[in-house]
Amino acid sequence: MHKLRWQIAQYFERRWWQAYLAKKDRSSYLQWKKDYWINFLKKIQLSQRDFAESVVDIGCGPAGIFMLFEQNSVLALDPLYEEYVAKNLMDPGAYPWVNFVGQSFESFSTEEEYADIFCLNAINHFIDLEASAKKLYTMTKEGGRLILSIDAHRHSLFKRLFRLLPLDILHPHQLDLEEYSNLMEKQGYKLEAKYCLKEEFFFNYWVLILSK
Repeated sequence: MHKLRWQIAQYFERRWWQAYLAKKDRSSYLQWKKDYWINFLKKIQLSQRDFAESVVDIGCGPAGIFMLFEQNSVLALDPLYEEYVAKNLMDPGAYPWVNFVGQSFESFSTEEEYADIFCLNAINHFIDLEASAKKLYTMTKEGGRLILSIDAHRHSLFKRLFRLLPLDILHPHQLDLEEYSNLMEKQGYKLEAKYCLKEEFFFNYWVLILSK
């Protein structure tokens, strides 16, 4: 994928968050978001108690699932993190259990392995899908899991059209569910469960639970 398309997507991602959060009451929004993540876990038959070790939130945004895990050691990664803080879109001091890193996933380097990795609404923002999927697998501890959420195309015609034209400007990659599943299983992950949380005309919103 051209890096230019990725850079354009990042630019519009920043603009989207600024416009979206400008309309919100901060405390009400954060409580709503925390409730949203609790319900998200319920929908995939998990709870906060199911995460006893290290947790990673990749592409965390200003109010990611890291909010829930006060009892865990959490790494939260986002290339726009410093901009979120500078523009007062988030307060990292409110989350002392989180180590925030303002880097893209591609540039982030670690020798550590993690028991649970969340990659929610993020993988189709990466520059290189193949290399990033391989890196996710390397970072996952043996016996650990990756919880991956994706907007997957429902129709091959529109998938091809979205690949040719920037109709979904925030997301430089356009795949269907089978392509995402095959990509992750190719790295060595085993698909343990999948949940369709939302159905729309162009995309279905899926959560895949993958084990190493």
